[in-house]
Amino acid sequence: MSRQKDDSEVIEFFVSNFVSCDDPQSLWIGEIVRNGEQNYTDWKRRLQSLSYTFKSEIENVFSDKDFDGMFKIEGTRHPQIVKEHLAKNLSLESLVILNKILGFKKQFDSKLDDPVWKFLSMRIDKYDSFIHIDIFKYRNILKEIITNGN
Repeated sequence: MSRQKDDSEVIEFFVSNFVSCDDPQSLWIGEIVRNGEQNYTDWKRRLQSLSYTFKSEIENVFSDKDFDGMFKIEGTRHPQIVKEHLAKNLSLESLVILNKILGFKKQFDSKLDDPVWKFLSMRIDKYDSFIHIDIFKYRNILKEIITNGN
């Protein structure tokens, strides 16, 4: 691999494979050998169309819904935004971007104490540094959808 890719591409290759699996802790090297290049290609494609994907997912998830209600925690139940991600309606990339804009994770961390949220929170933390965006652009996309949708 080091002969085919430079150092940054090797890092991206492994990030793409860890992000593509449901449980990175149980990722098997044979799976990386078998599906690694396809995961890397799919991941690069997702990042290239990130603003389009973010916009379409946000439109889908927030259409006809109370924006604040999506982030409301009732007791120990997951907020709707987490449920949307778990239902695969909202990608990890979009969740990371929403957290960059809104900073909801800190509140969720203080109120949710279950393994599902802790695992997702850790994934958001670890993946955050690999999502390089113009925050103002994505904030405007979110603002446009929310104000036009409600």
